[in-house]
Amino acid sequence: MLSKLEAFILGMIQGLTEFLPISSTGHLYLGRNLFGLQEAGLLLDTMLHIGTLLAVFVYYKEEFIKIIKNPFSKLTFLLIVGTIPAVVIGLVTKDYIEEVSKTGITIGWEFLLTGLFLWMADTAKNGYKKMDDISYKDAFIIGTFQAAAILPAISRSGMTIVAALWRKLDRETAAYFSFLLSTPAIAGAIVLQTKDLLSDGGEQISLSTLLVAILSSAFFGYVAVKWMIGFLKNHSLKPFAYYVWALGFLILFFQFTGKF
Repeated sequence: MLSKLEAFILGMIQGLTEFLPISSTGHLYLGRNLFGLQEAGLLLDTMLHIGTLLAVFVYYKEEFIKIIKNPFSKLTFLLIVGTIPAVVIGLVTKDYIEEVSKTGITIGWEFLLTGLFLWMADTAKNGYKKMDDISYKDAFIIGTFQAAAILPAISRSGMTIVAALWRKLDRETAAYFSFLLSTPAIAGAIVLQTKDLLSDGGEQISLSTLLVAILSSAFFGYVAVKWMIGFLKNHSLKPFAYYVWALGFLILFFQFTGKF
């Protein structure tokens, strides 16, 4: 049975790593293994995603109010165009990705790949585009990078921020648009998980424990969004590259020695 402390810690992991460029799915896999909760299940995953979605809705409340008032705005279509690659790739590779995610056999290599992209982000210079300057081509390319994060330890936020920097968005806008673009992806994951949850039945987790998971994920997700947007204004992504490289090599070492 999942304890409230475990729910809180997993919520914290999900909230922070969803928006820091270090992969939430990869870290949740490690967190579950730490607690011996490899089969903690779909219900918990859904609640954790609901928490991070709430965090984004609260942080971007003004943008979503504008979308509700004007659903045919440019921002709406930017989010649609940016989400199309993830939808297509997700539908095509769903069964394979589910199998890979369960075994965790590739996550060490995926952390290393994430680190490589984060390291290369500094090759992007002199970004100047603000939100009003983002084109549909920009949104599609950034969304294509987001689609690569369907692999469990490829960071969604990392890939989209890197792509946005390469498309000449300024550093603050790159993070801002990355997190805004996460909302359809997270919402889509919740819909798919809920569908599977209704067909398979849920695990026995108390409502109070699930509430702890949601609130923890939402709180730390909000903190991570706000902090990361401010951090990227004047800082490199290289510290995150060092971190995921160290984690990736450590995982590979334990896998090769049969200890993981």
